[in-house]
This record gives sequence, C-alpha cells and structure tokens, in this order.
Amino acid sequence: MGRILLVFRLVSADLRRYPAQAAMLLLAITAATATLALGLSMPGATDALYQKTREATAGPDVVALSPGTDQTTIAALKSLEHAPGVVAHSGPYRQFHTKLTARGSTAAAVVQVADTTPGPVDRPLVTSGGWVRPGGAVVERGFATVLDVGVGDHVTVAGRSFPIVGIAVTAAHHVYPWAPMIGPNGGPSDGGGLVWLDERDTRALASADLPVTSFIYLKLSDPDLAETINRHNPAIAPEFTDTWVNFQSWQFIARQDSVMLRDSQPILVIGSWLLSFLAIAGVTTLAAGRAARQTRRVGLLKAVGATPGLIAVVLLAEYLTLALLADALGLAVARLVEPAITNPSGSLITAPTGPTGGTIAVTTVVALAVAALTTLGPTLRALRAGTVSALADTAHRPRRRAWLTRSSALLPTPLLLGLRLIARRPGRAVLHGCNITTTLIAITALLMVYAQPVTGYPGSPMAKDQQTAQGRHLLLAVTAVVIVLAIVNTITITWTTALEARPTMAIARTLGATPGQITAGLSAAQLVPTLPGAITGIPLGLVLCWLFTSGPGKMIMPSVWWLLGAALTTVLATAVLTAIPARITVRRSVARTLSAESA
Repeated sequence: MGRILLVFRLVSADLRRYPAQAAMLLLAITAATATLALGLSMPGATDALYQKTREATAGPDVVALSPGTDQTTIAALKSLEHAPGVVAHSGPYRQFHTKLTARGSTAAAVVQVADTTPGPVDRPLVTSGGWVRPGGAVVERGFATVLDVGVGDHVTVAGRSFPIVGIAVTAAHHVYPWAPMIGPNGGPSDGGGLVWLDERDTRALASADLPVTSFIYLKLSDPDLAETINRHNPAIAPEFTDTWVNFQSWQFIARQDSVMLRDSQPILVIGSWLLSFLAIAGVTTLAAGRAARQTRRVGLLKAVGATPGLIAVVLLAEYLTLALLADALGLAVARLVEPAITNPSGSLITAPTGPTGGTIAVTTVVALAVAALTTLGPTLRALRAGTVSALADTAHRPRRRAWLTRSSALLPTPLLLGLRLIARRPGRAVLHGCNITTTLIAITALLMVYAQPVTGYPGSPMAKDQQTAQGRHLLLAVTAVVIVLAIVNTITITWTTALEARPTMAIARTLGATPGQITAGLSAAQLVPTLPGAITGIPLGLVLCWLFTSGPGKMIMPSVWWLLGAALTTVLATAVLTAIPARITVRRSVARTLSAESA
C-alpha cells in the first residue's frame, strides 16, 4: 500500500507541475478513441435504432404496396389478412403522390390517409404535438427537419393549407427521403417525405387525379419469416395474378435505412487512424521533451534507494493513467455524438445505444498502446543511466563532420541554425513532416469529396442526398479535429525544440546572431520538413479517396489551385505557429540561460 501511495503522489505532483502537457495528451487520445469508437459502432447502429422504433410504434413485419385503388387491388391486399402466419393487420390504406409546400419550398411527398385512432399495426410515435385530426396534418420527423417546420407551422397540399398539429416517427416507412417506398404507378421513387392527413382532408387529393398507392401492414406470428411473404409464395400468388404488388419486409426496410451510413464507417475508421498517428506524434514529442527531466528524476529516485521496477512504474503510470482517462472520455463523447451520426435524418427514435464490449476493449488497447509505445523508449534510456550520470545529466557532445561544417557555413544564419537543429534531432523533423502529411491527407480528401456533384431527387430539389450530406459532415468534423491536433503538435514540437536548444541559441547570440535570426532559425527547423510533408500529403490524400471509389476515372478532381492553396496555407500556418513559441523563448536573456546551464 505504501508503494501505491508513493506512486500516486509522484504522479499527482508531476501532473500538477505540467498541466499543459497532460491536457495535450488527453486531447489527442480522446479524439482518437472517440473517432475509433464511433467507427466501430457504425455496423448495426441503424438496425438498433430501427428496432427501438419498431418496438415503440408496433411496426409491421411486412408492407404490401400496389398501385391504384380499384376493387381488384383492394381485394388482393385484403386477402393477405388470411395469409399463413399473419396474426394482425392494419389497412388497406391509401397514399397520394403529390407536392407539398412549406416556408416557400416545394418538395415531393406522399400523403397517407390516417385513422384518428391508429390500428393494431403501425402506431406512429408522436414526438411533438398530437396525432391527426380533421383539418390538421402530422409530418414525419425527418421530413419536418428538412422542411424546417414544427407544430404550429403550415403546409400546403393540393392548394389547401393545413396547420401542423404533430411530428411523428414510424418504422412502417423508410427513413427520409425514401418514405414513398415505391413511385407513382409502381415505378421507381424520386424520393420524398411523409405526411398524415385525416380521410376527409384527402378527398381533394382523390378528386385531383393524383397517383395513388394502396398498401396494407401485416404482423406475423414469426417476424423472422417476413421475407417469405412474397408473390411467389403459393399461398399468396393466386390473388395477385392480375395485380402488381411490392412486398417489403422489416428486414429490407432496416437494410435500406442503414444505406444512409454506408460511407460513414470508413470515414470514421480512417479518421481514427489519422488521429491515432497524430496522438502518437504528440505524445512522442512530449516524452522526448521530458527525457532530460526524467533522467534527473531517475537519478534522484535511485539515490534514495528506489528499485528499477518502481522507477519504471512511476515513469509510465502518469501516461497510462492519462490514457485510460482519455479512453473513458472518448467513449463518453462517442456515446453522446452517436445518435446524431447513426440517425442523420431524424426519422428514427433517437437513443444512444452505447459502445459494445468489443469496442471498449479495442479503444482501451489502442489508448494504452499509444501511451506505452511512445514513452517506453525514453523510460528505458532513463533507467539505463547510472545514478551519478543521471544526476549530472551532462550534455552529449555531437559528432562533427568537417565537410558538413564547411558547407553549412555558407548558408544564411536562420537556415544554418534550423538545419543544425534538424541534424541534432532528425527523428523529430521526420515526425513533424509526417504530422503535416497527415493533415494534408485529411484536407485533400475533404476537398475531393466536396468537389463531387451532389445527387438530389427530381421531385425534391431542396432534399439533397442525405447519404452524401452525412459523409461530408463527418469528414468535415474529422478534418477539423485533425487540424486542431496538428496545430497542437506543431506548437508542442517547436516549444520543445526551443527549450532544448536554449543553450545553443544563447551561444549563437553571443557570436552575433540577432533575436530575429534565432526566431527564424527555430521556425526554419519546422518549415524545412513541412515542405516535403505538404507535397506528399496531397497525392496520398487523392490515392486514399480513389481506394474507396470506383477509381480515378469515376471522380471529379478538385481545382489544382485549391490543392496548391491548401499546401501553401499549411506552410504559412506552420510559419506563424512556430514563430510564436520561438519568439517567446528567445526573449529570455542570454546571461540567464548560460548561467543556468553552468550551474
């Protein structure tokens, strides 16, 4: 118990002393685990929400739809009430394919004749207001969201204005914009929303000679057999010899609803890879920057009799504890954000399903791996140091090459200082170049996706493809987080390099270098690897997009000027971001820096 308390106190003291570094580590790993958790939660997420909606609304197991309202069609649909396995039904009902106007926008819609008291199968859940009554309309929630209407607003159908008395969700139709399920006369649908009206309010639609679809909802004794109810079933086929029918099982409806998220999972999973790499880059920089302090700390612990095992626990416990905390925060963020991602149209019940046990295990392993792998090297180097050398922590004499010294002497002073900093720490320069490459990959993918045409529906010009919009919004969010982490990493790398190079820069100033040259030299140490990183990031981003499409010939390239602008903006942003911490460190007096080192 005493050792545990000792480790806890040492870790707590270190966190209080360096809160900014702890916050950076939390931010990086939280972003990575949250994105990874969302990506892993995509498969089956819509199915789970659909099942919740289906249970709450007594959703049908099978929907049978036929164009027209003639007696033959109605009789054929009614015959399904006695089909094998059917235990309940509602309908037949009618839905009219028409246009709807709200807030100055016109959209395709199907107006369903609704009972003031819903039947045993399909009882839509009213999320706002009340249910259908004469003179009032109820709008499906996904459709209402796109129209930007709510209870109290008005919609115009067939020249008549109706107040919206309620907003509801149902599992009997596909999510918006696929609510019609079939098009007029049984053909393909151009998409549209769903509105419920009382039977008396739909008489004007019937007299307007609009396309009509008749349908019936069926409940089965065994819902798993829903897909066996089709026109090829011998018990059903005779009734539909002269009547066209489209059977849609609840399994088919669930699969169609999940199409909305087809492009979301790869965006989130690949985004989590990029964010994990940025997290590794950031934690590695922090660990390297703390190597000197860790060495002295190890010397002190060894001097008071601490064992190597206890020292290793103390050094690693801080990072692993922060990694576990970041993992918990990432999972919490994923749980809060998940409903908006898995239910983009709002047509299903919004309820967080939470990460599964497998998702929690994967994100925890990733978080611990990021923390352990990036801090293990500095920890082992500190442990291998002897007690006396660790306490002294003398500087390592760099290896010098005469030809390299003669060549570099011809360079401008800022570039000379920057290249020498890179030569002293080439791994950090490579890490920063990869940091920029990762950022440009995400930005290029974003520009590529936004360059593609948006598929809409002819009947609803204001209803753009929800699947495309969902993918764009997710990619925009992931790119924004990537940029934020890249900015943090850039500032961290510059700040760490500046602190470590204080003695070198102080000596350079005694030899005549100006503060401006020192600042430019520190910035140059980051700008030099930025250039190859920006150049390689663009083609890698294009290749990444092509891997998830039918190939380069199927995609529209964004403007070359946009791509070059993104690369140039990244270089300029790096120059600004590196100049700030560099300028702050240069403001320290030369005498103070040199006296501190000699002490």
